Amino acid sequence: MRYAMIMAGGAGTRLWPMSRKEMPKQLIQFIQSKDGGRSRSLLEIAADRLEGVVPGDKRFICTSEGFRSVIRRDLPAFTDERIMGEPVGRDTVNAVGFAAAVFEKLDKNAVFSVLTADHIIEPQDVFRERMDLGYKLVEADPKRLVTFSIKPTFAATGYGYVERGTPIRGVAGAEKDGKSLAFHVARFVEKPDLPRAQAYLQSGSFNWNSGMFVWKASTFLEALKKFKPESHAGMMEIQKAWGTKTQQETIARVYPNLPKISVDFAIMEPASKDKDFSVCTVQMDVNWLDVGSWPSYGETLAPDASGNRTANGSGASLIQQGKNNLIVNGGKKHTVALLGVDDLIVVHTEDATLIMPRSKAEELKNLHGAVEERLK
Repeated sequence: MRYAMIMAGGAGTRLWPMSRKEMPKQLIQFIQSKDGGRSRSLLEIAADRLEGVVPGDKRFICTSEGFRSVIRRDLPAFTDERIMGEPVGRDTVNAVGFAAAVFEKLDKNAVFSVLTADHIIEPQDVFRERMDLGYKLVEADPKRLVTFSIKPTFAATGYGYVERGTPIRGVAGAEKDGKSLAFHVARFVEKPDLPRAQAYLQSGSFNWNSGMFVWKASTFLEALKKFKPESHAGMMEIQKAWGTKTQQETIARVYPNLPKISVDFAIMEPASKDKDFSVCTVQMDVNWLDVGSWPSYGETLAPDASGNRTANGSGASLIQQGKNNLIVNGGKKHTVALLGVDDLIVVHTEDATLIMPRSKAEELKNLHGAVEERLK
């Protein structure tokens, strides 16, 4: 049976002051609808993206235990038993291991996808087609660990890269219009410097690593036992307790002591060099936006003739004699006005206002660490 787990535990520090400790970016309803409907959260969008690929009752969320009440309020279809609450974040290998342990207990043949809650992906039909191909690859060979990769559009230094190897044949949907869509992975490269990123872009054989995966639950646990046995031992304790009276006590005791490491470093890189596993990638020919900073959030908004973008609550924004500015106005009946300035980002909330040049957006996480959050 097909399952899915959406990782939704990030802090979103580069989207301060709107993203806060108790209401991080994935839960904020700030992605505007193109049809004029209500704004939605990244988590809502991620959950709906699976429609037609994974049954609704087989979709789970792995998040901070502290976000449970907000998720239950805003996404009521996700009942408590389909929310895997982490007492503390221990990076992605443990979030995925948590899901694998639960899914294997529910279904020995479970195949599941791992999605993130901070992406905008279009068109939806291509996403669903390629995700279905990922499931088919694993269903045809349970030793496969499948990652999804995105064709790069610029020499990004903030993403990991996947080098495509030989094409995979014999699986329905693995070729389209004479082009291969599924490949063995030659290697992974984590966040290269600019010269290497430029070389990868020019080569045409590297894609961005999207952070989305498909694998069989039991196979992932096998890899976890081999490459990260400390995490595997903890997951076996959690698996045994899942659905029993000791579930929460066991998670609270075990989880904080798990080694903190990403799934790419802990599993995918060593597995790509191990004969017991077959690491593959499916190319997603989609528009993929990682909404991890204010400039990337701005890409979700339509620009005016001068490249200015605005998002307003009940307030208003006004820009004159300026270009390439972003205003996000979350204040009630508050007006934000810019005159004669370019390339500024202004974010206003009820208790904080951020003003910075667009060029400083990646440094916002440093400011965030110095700001005392006054949450209401």
